Order: sequence, then structure tokens, then C-alpha cells
Amino acid sequence: MKVHILDDWFDTLRQLPCYEKLAGHEVTVWTDHEPDPAALATRLVGAEAVVLFRERTKITADLLDRLPDLKLISQRSVYPHIDVEACTCNAVLLCSNMHSGTPSYAAAEHTLALILASYRQLPEQISSLKSGAWQSGVGRTLRGRTLGLYGYGRIAGAVSHYAKALGMHVQFWSSEAGRARAIADGESVAASREAFFATSDIVTLHVRLKPATRGIITAADLAAMQPRSLFVNTSRAGLVAPGALEAEIARGRIFAAVDVFDDEPMQDTSHPLLTSPNVLATPHIGYVTEDEFDLQFSDIFDQINAYSEGAPIHMINPEVWSQE
Repeated sequence: MKVHILDDWFDTLRQLPCYEKLAGHEVTVWTDHEPDPAALATRLVGAEAVVLFRERTKITADLLDRLPDLKLISQRSVYPHIDVEACTCNAVLLCSNMHSGTPSYAAAEHTLALILASYRQLPEQISSLKSGAWQSGVGRTLRGRTLGLYGYGRIAGAVSHYAKALGMHVQFWSSEAGRARAIADGESVAASREAFFATSDIVTLHVRLKPATRGIITAADLAAMQPRSLFVNTSRAGLVAPGALEAEIARGRIFAAVDVFDDEPMQDTSHPLLTSPNVLATPHIGYVTEDEFDLQFSDIFDQINAYSEGAPIHMINPEVWSQE
């Protein structure tokens, strides 16, 4: 098959073991980002399969209508960036592994890194040292503080394990079903949503973005957090109500550490989440490690091979295949 890989910004995949799975295909790797559907369609002329790096490129009806040869889109995890109905109308099969066996340890580790860096003021301290000013302030210790994990999935579980090893108290909030699972597992669940935000020194967000969870973190939730508390988002920006975090940061009460933004790649260097001294921001690198890429794209390339062999897996719109 003619396979096009989009948005591999550092040309990483060709260096990983999983890339060998594409040996039988004609592969084109694009190492930049093309947001314009018309220009992107020109690049993808003749493509039979497109591989996505998470949500880096939106797959719209406009784009799909311009790609008559496209048969397969292969990716991993949720797909809020893909017009599934348009895929089906254009006879394009979407395959995405929604139930991987392991959590993204890379994302869990990055969550911990952001917490540590924020509490110990690492960016400021490093900058001060390099400028010849030595120390720039006094950090805070994590041991004995309360970490609130919003969500009860595999990544939240890994972060909980790290936090407990540091001597932190851990509490959860989630959907009713998630809270029930947490209680059954012997975990601590806050008495209420309000109590969760009010009693956590640090709140981290670990929920998949889908229509039901968009904007699930409200301005009222953030306002309930205690002064000098820390809000961490390594999941998706869309989980927070539009403008809510920016408004709360502007009040100067809380701190934030974010790895995700409404517009990515972020081009607006004047954005308040990049300019506020109360925010530590990173460019969506939670899952960006060689190990994580090899794990994720091994699944993605398996999907391509399964399709080419006539037995597709992880189908999101299987009605397309049934009509073949």
C-alpha cells in the first residue's frame, strides 16, 4: 500500500524497531505540519493509507473529499479530530486501538515531572543560575501534600503509584462508575466534587476527550481550589471549559502546569498560559518519547498490515469494510 505518515516532526519513526513492520509498503514520511486541507490533499495524492500522530492533523470532510484513493486511516486512541461520518461517506476505514494493554508511562512520568518542576521552581532556578544570580526563591516539598487525580484510568493509576512513593496523600474523583471502581480497589475518593477541588494541593487531569467530557472542568471547579494550589493538565486542553484556566490564572490565586493547548502547534507566544509566571508550559510532549512511539506505532502499523491482508483490526466504522 501507499502509506503516508503525517507530522513526524523529528523524523523519529524511521529509526525505531516498529518501522520494520512497514517493509512491504511504499512509505512517505512528512516531517512538517500542513494545516491547509487543499495543500495537504495535494501532498496526499495517491495515498491509500494515512498514519496520524494523535490529533496533530484534523481529518475533515473537505480533506477526505479530495482524496479518492484513500482507503484507510490508522491511528491510536480517541479521535475527536476525525470526522468519522465523512470517513464512512468516503468509504475510508478508520482503525484505532482504543484498548491498549499498558498505560502511557511517558505521560504519567511527564505529569510527575511537571509537578516536581513546578514545586521546586526548576525553570526559574535554572535560569537564575545561568544568569549568574544563583538561587531565585524557595520551593515546596511534596511529601505530606494531597494529590487529587481526576479520572480513574491507567495513567491516573501510574501517577498515583509515583505520588505514594513520594509520601503524598492521594484522592480520586471521576465518573460515578470510576469512583465505584476506585472504592472497590481500596482507593480514597473525595466526599464530593467540591471537596475534591477544595482539599487537593495538586489536581491532575486524566480523562479522555470526547463529547461527554469536553469542558468537564469548569470555572467553578478551578475557583474552588485553595490558594497556591497547582492544576496540571497533560491530557487535553478541551477538557477545561474555554477560557476558565486563563481567567483563574489571571486572578493570581493558583498555579498551573500544562502540556496541552486549544491550538497546537501553539504559535501565539503572547498567550497567557505562556506568559504568566504562575504557569509552567511544555509543548505537548507527555507521550513524546522513543519508547512510547515504538509502542504506539507498532499497534498502528499492525493495523495497516491487517488491512492489507484482508483482516482489518480495531475498526471504528466497520460498515465501510462490510461494504467492500
